[in-house]
Amino acid sequence: MEKDYNFTPSQDWFTHNIPTWEPLIESLLSSLAPGRAPRALEVGSWEGRSAVYLLSKLCSSPASLLVCIDHFDLLRTVAGRERHARVLHNLRLTGSPFRLIDEFSVPGLMTLLQEEVTSPPSSAGFDFVYIDGSHEADDTFLDAELAWRLARPGALFILDDYEWDKEPFPSIHHPARGIDTFLELHAGQFNLLHKGYQVILRKIVDMRIGFLMKDSPLNGVDDLAQGLGYGLNIALCVNTAYLMPATVTIRSAVEKTPGRITFYVVDCGLQEQDRRKIAESIPSSRSETTTLVFRSLPEGSRGEKEPTWAKVDILLAPCALPVERVLFLDADLLVRSDLTELWQTDLGGNSLGAARDIGHPLGHGGLPEEERGRPYFNAGVLLLDLARVREHLPALKRMTQERKDTRYKDQDMLNAFFAAGERNWHELDIKWNASGLGTYAACSSSDRDAVWANGELDRLHSNPAIVHFTGPVHPSMSSVLNEFVQPWTSKPWGYAGAPGNPFSDEWWHVLERAGWKGIRQDGRFLETCTAAHNKARERGIQEFNNRVEKTRP
Repeated sequence: MEKDYNFTPSQDWFTHNIPTWEPLIESLLSSLAPGRAPRALEVGSWEGRSAVYLLSKLCSSPASLLVCIDHFDLLRTVAGRERHARVLHNLRLTGSPFRLIDEFSVPGLMTLLQEEVTSPPSSAGFDFVYIDGSHEADDTFLDAELAWRLARPGALFILDDYEWDKEPFPSIHHPARGIDTFLELHAGQFNLLHKGYQVILRKIVDMRIGFLMKDSPLNGVDDLAQGLGYGLNIALCVNTAYLMPATVTIRSAVEKTPGRITFYVVDCGLQEQDRRKIAESIPSSRSETTTLVFRSLPEGSRGEKEPTWAKVDILLAPCALPVERVLFLDADLLVRSDLTELWQTDLGGNSLGAARDIGHPLGHGGLPEEERGRPYFNAGVLLLDLARVREHLPALKRMTQERKDTRYKDQDMLNAFFAAGERNWHELDIKWNASGLGTYAACSSSDRDAVWANGELDRLHSNPAIVHFTGPVHPSMSSVLNEFVQPWTSKPWGYAGAPGNPFSDEWWHVLERAGWKGIRQDGRFLETCTAAHNKARERGIQEFNNRVEKTRP
């Protein structure tokens, strides 16, 4: 340090850290985007030795800033006022921009948090944080926790006095206890760069201040929801047969939707390795914002034998989903847009939001006559107000028990249930459940022409928000050979693929990222497809022979 600085020689508790700090600061500076001036935060400045170093080595440009927080005895003692004057003198000598907050750390940090939450995201936060304020464990933890919310992704975060020797290590009066608690709480959110007298971290997660002010600038409901900390609750019913496509639904939802998501996976017969595979489909970069919860079917559930009924069985079990709003997604979907827009849909007082079924927008011939000719939704994407649905559980249970199976089973029953009075459903934009793309969605029918008369289905083929791969996994020979309906409808992972769907390749790309890299060349997968192909061919030939035999005299 230069002679003009006013430091107490016997109180140099910083200089020995320079060899550790110097390469880290150089690395930090090289990692910043071109033109971005670094911002640093120091909690506990004493006489300003570390602050002078930061102003000289890190925050020397006119656009950069160092913020120092120290209470200086609230300027009510002679020693506090002298130290305050000494710090101002030392920092001013650097000629670099700084700000000194003469408060205790908590009110000082809260001032910064309130300022940052009203700042544009591009300028909010700090690239370097140094915690050296108090030796009390709880103070150290609180300082670190509040300052962590101000640290940008990639920020250096330094905690001092971890090996302080004035108090026994496990004491509440030792900072190490607070530091260890902080490290445990934020495990997975940082890379540990150094652990000795100081603990040095590099933050690897996004900045999250965690609250809003009344005058916080917001860009619509997305910013509000993120600031309030609300997330999405998504439920899927999955068995082993649909394990692979379910990981695509989950992975694509996470990739397209920022913020918190809780997935409730209803276990319809999964093995332990299946659960691990689902967990592995979530990218590690989203582990802090994505929660995976497995739920068992209620005892005696109809869904154990017929998975298509699992969704209804979960609705009938009030405690199965401990939330008030949930988005049910089928396991054969590809999410292509941020689900936040769908999640925030105003249901207008209705219990359910759903999109029309493209194949049967006005119902189908297998329904009771009184249910035909009215709007009919597809159950692959359902946004449910569970609080309202739970008001009518006795009626739902009764209908489930009394209604006879029709062609589309649970979907037909749910349409009948939610068509009644105050249980009515809100129609979602068809982009949220785009089925039959390249196949029946591209074909004219009297019902489709009546419902979508202005080219909506043509436009849907270019940019759907959710692609629903309907149809069988492995199509029959007769459907593949049906010259009146080409290309046929089937799922990408079946033996015949989904040849008409323009998003089939995109589905496969997501599958690769979801932990199934190379699956299309996997021997067991190929064997399964070959066996299904042979079975379809054998059944087709048998059906052909049977029909020919019936025509012979």
